[in-house]
Amino acid sequence: MKNHDRAKEPPPLPLSRAPLERMVKIHQAIQSGKFPNAAKLAREMEVSTKSIHRDLEFMRDRLLLPLEYNGSRFGYYYTEEVSSFPTMQVTEGELFALIVAEKALQQYRGTNFEKPLLSAIRKMEQSLPDTISLNLADWEQTISFRTRAEPILNLEIFEALGKATAQRQQLEITYRKPGQRQPELRVVDPYHLGNINGEWFLFAFDHLRKDIRTFVPVRIKAIRPTGKTFPRPQKFSLEKRLRDSFGVHSAQGQFEVVIRFNESVADYIREKRWHDSQQLSERKDGGVELQLKLSSLPEIERWVLSWGGNAVVIKPPELADMVRKSAESLLKNQV
Repeated sequence: MKNHDRAKEPPPLPLSRAPLERMVKIHQAIQSGKFPNAAKLAREMEVSTKSIHRDLEFMRDRLLLPLEYNGSRFGYYYTEEVSSFPTMQVTEGELFALIVAEKALQQYRGTNFEKPLLSAIRKMEQSLPDTISLNLADWEQTISFRTRAEPILNLEIFEALGKATAQRQQLEITYRKPGQRQPELRVVDPYHLGNINGEWFLFAFDHLRKDIRTFVPVRIKAIRPTGKTFPRPQKFSLEKRLRDSFGVHSAQGQFEVVIRFNESVADYIREKRWHDSQQLSERKDGGVELQLKLSSLPEIERWVLSWGGNAVVIKPPELADMVRKSAESLLKNQV
């Protein structure tokens, strides 16, 4: 292996070329004091000597191991004592982020994403130094996630949707819309599965409507591949599609929304970013006004109603009318 000037830019991460497992074996062979060379290591690991040289360069230049070649022994050795292979170096902040990520997996519980995500996190935890990983049990008691309403998913249907979306397979679905007693058949090209505010949605081209529609997986009663595939449009962007949406509804118009909140709930409004377009204005009475630019109103209507009498719609007039009618209907239906 040629000597490299330490001042030179280090080689790029060789990821697939230098897998961690192989470098650990090289480290163990060197640490044994037997002065292994690239040819011997290549034979034992059934790879090319070129791959071994790349691994050795990575270990020396990127992992900063004190690796040198001994010409008289025809092999590699460490010029200083190496207590362990630097498989993973983490800070306490990074470890805490790992715990948070594992707790956040609750929203994927029961889906086909749960097992591979948990497996990946467990592998990372197991590769941590013992002095850090011993604290995991204590740290797990310090944080949790709770979901108020967990969607009830048919896991077989959900997994089929995931595979069809990834493989661009056209589907025939039996779908029941809210308020309808009987489901109907739809032929769709599934573009994207998204988890939005804890709820799963399928964004797909609906061949009946000749447009992109949003479907709720829970409402899909049956699914069947048609045997056809489709090209995913390059122009499709979920971010752009939902840019002016308050949830998943979009493309119904352009609305400037202003909602006034009284002092009793103003802090709750100040403490969150509810939408990318939001602007907050303070009021002399301690309340706040929230201004939004949205493309639809049904979702913001339900949100306003959730604040009861603590929120008042200033504009648009149609949103104020929607909230008023819903409130009147609620009063009328109370026993």
